[in-house]
Amino acid sequence: MSSPGGGRSGGPGGGLGDVPASVPGGVPASVPGRDWYARPVLEVARDLLGAVLTRRTADGVVSLRLTEVEAYDGPTDPGSHAYRGRTRRNATMFGEPGRLYVYRHLGLHHCVNVVCGPEGEASAVLVRAGEVVDGADLARARRLASGVARSDRDLARGPARLAVALGLDLSDDGADVTDPDGAVLLSRPPAEPVPSAGAASSPAVLRTGPRVGVSGEGGRADLFPWRFWLDAEPTVSAYRAAPART
Repeated sequence: MSSPGGGRSGGPGGGLGDVPASVPGGVPASVPGRDWYARPVLEVARDLLGAVLTRRTADGVVSLRLTEVEAYDGPTDPGSHAYRGRTRRNATMFGEPGRLYVYRHLGLHHCVNVVCGPEGEASAVLVRAGEVVDGADLARARRLASGVARSDRDLARGPARLAVALGLDLSDDGADVTDPDGAVLLSRPPAEPVPSAGAASSPAVLRTGPRVGVSGEGGRADLFPWRFWLDAEPTVSAYRAAPART
């Protein structure tokens, strides 16, 4: 893992440590400091919707507006990688907030998470899907090189596709998303918090439901409705329950 960042801080929704930035199209934005991520995982997950995740490489820049995420809450959450404690694989989850936790799923695909909560408590938000808002040609080329990309809405629709579109893999585990000059950056445009379903005249409605493919108690909708997405967004992935245990 890379070394700790520069100690900026920012309270919920932005704060004194936020650094001005911009998202594609020249829209003013801010880069939340580490304290913004050092909050309960459900708060961070909700606030990440609409944020922009940017990956800079020698090949170019790709940016995604996040439309779907899932929260995982460490030792209190049977669906979390950290439920049974620290391992070599999940060590980044136990580190400081505001870093990426990248793992390989079933030896096939990479999944990208943002570590949050107090250091040592191992909570993280899986970024499941997003809309490519910059670098679509590069994202499309990466997707085509790894398989099929039927339409632009599918470029980052699902966690494996998202990782490919951004060019993220295990070498990015521990990357600091609070560094405005880093290779991976997360910024938030100035906007009101996303309202819950039922809010009147709302431009973006937040929906919640069970997490995708999580088996056992961690997949129960009544206990862990911890998948969050923006309603009517075509880039949101399809829900699939975990296979029934026999």
